[in-house]
Amino acid sequence: MASHDQRFRAGEAKGQTQEKTNQMLSNIGDKAQAAKDKTAQEAHSAWDKTAQTAQAAKDKTQQAAQTARDRTSETAQNTREKAQNTAGATRDKASEMGQATRESAQSGKDNAGGFLQQTGEKVKGMAQGAADAVKHTFGMAPHEDEHEHPRRDV
Repeated sequence: MASHDQRFRAGEAKGQTQEKTNQMLSNIGDKAQAAKDKTAQEAHSAWDKTAQTAQAAKDKTQQAAQTARDRTSETAQNTREKAQNTAGATRDKASEMGQATRESAQSGKDNAGGFLQQTGEKVKGMAQGAADAVKHTFGMAPHEDEHEHPRRDV
């Protein structure tokens, strides 16, 4: 039989083994907890970075959209202003052309009136001359004209 001393040493060895096992399990648990904490921390950090990246992308997209809206608005405003300026210039030019046409028509009317009056007087004078010539030819001219143009058949 084993002596009391051997049993004591066996119990002591068993206690020491159990203590070492408990320490190892505690160390493994601590290391596992540290790894778990580190993994959780890295996951949280990755999540934060992903959220920041997503927010930055969202902000950049919103900024680009706002810039596009601003440019579109500015372009539309410039186009409206150009169209208004062009329409105004066209109205002004049409008004100028209309005024020039009215002035030209009035001038033509004035010139035509004078020309027609002169032409009418010339035609009237020619008709009177022709009538006088016909009257002289047929001997129907007034006697006053005889002093100027004596008859040939007498």
